[in-house]
Amino acid sequence: MRIHIHPLGPIQTNCYIVEDEKKNCLLFDPGEDGEALLSEIRKLSLKPVAILLTHAHFDHIGALEKIRTAYEIPVYLHVAEKKWLASPELNGSAKYPVFPDVICNPADVLLHDEKQLEIGPFKMETRHVPGHSPGSVCYIFEEEGFAIVGDTLFQGSVGRTDLPGGDTETLLKAIHEQLLTLDDEIVIYPGHGPATTPGIEKDQNPYLHGF
Repeated sequence: MRIHIHPLGPIQTNCYIVEDEKKNCLLFDPGEDGEALLSEIRKLSLKPVAILLTHAHFDHIGALEKIRTAYEIPVYLHVAEKKWLASPELNGSAKYPVFPDVICNPADVLLHDEKQLEIGPFKMETRHVPGHSPGSVCYIFEEEGFAIVGDTLFQGSVGRTDLPGGDTETLLKAIHEQLLTLDDEIVIYPGHGPATTPGIEKDQNPYLHGF
């Protein structure tokens, strides 16, 4: 598999495109700049299979409808945030007047906590990691050695918890139980900033000391 990383929009949210050897791909968190993202998909001659959301904050869904409409592919989201795509108040876009309200159609597939997920040729595990938002989901590609974790765990930090449904204690507990139990060397791809690993974060992340 190949992973293409595209920081999108003014908040530079990482959109990940995971590609297999036959040019099928999954898109994770198409946050903004829909035309640029479409151009990149076409340039790489990729065939999108699905859009997977780590959560439904506005900076992760800004280009959702443009990509979904262009390829007529399903959108996956945790059931705890099923109302968020259509609600600027819940997805956070209403909080920042400088950004337009983000309103999307409902997700096609609602995820329920941990499960094995198979989408076309792609196989992964989903883990529910609430705290940054109620429905934050991490997608684990264990055999391939990486995980896409949204705004739960960052290099040297953790997700903010001052938005609707956020809770610091819940987030730290979920990170400890769901992410720090992964292999120390698995590559963690976060919603913003550079990649890291559980081993590095156990060692160096000041927010996780004591866990």
